[in-house]
Amino acid sequence: MVLFDETHWYRFLECVADLIESREVLSMREIPHHPGCNCYEHSVFVAYIAFRLARRWGLDCRTAARCGLLHDLYLYNAREPGTHPGNQCFDHPVAAARNARMLCGELSPKEENIILSHMWPLAKRRPRSREAAVVNLADKFCATLEVSQLWRVMGMRRLVMA
Repeated sequence: MVLFDETHWYRFLECVADLIESREVLSMREIPHHPGCNCYEHSVFVAYIAFRLARRWGLDCRTAARCGLLHDLYLYNAREPGTHPGNQCFDHPVAAARNARMLCGELSPKEENIILSHMWPLAKRRPRSREAAVVNLADKFCATLEVSQLWRVMGMRRLVMA
């Protein structure tokens, strides 16, 4: 599977068009995430990879893309003391689900589980659907490429920020 394909990119954007330009999602550009990567870049990367995997495997690619985009919508800088009550690993999925509900309205049980379970197996909530497993897998894959800086070499950062 070629990681980037222009046709898939436009189909992906159709799934997330109402979210990707929202004030809340765009504000994630100001939140540092992995080294050399902000929360917006990471979330768009995860959403795109989740979309591609779900589409390839015959799953609900729209839900995977949208929840991939919203999975880290926690909207605070975790590096600033006092921004969250406890452990970021456990706190941010709950904050992201709350913010996703505020942005999108009521979430389906599947959508809520996708967002809340994306830190499994580190966090206790488990993925309950194939789409949740896809977003979880995409999150780990993208985080690995980001931390290793391979995503820059692959040109994915340039794509995400276009």
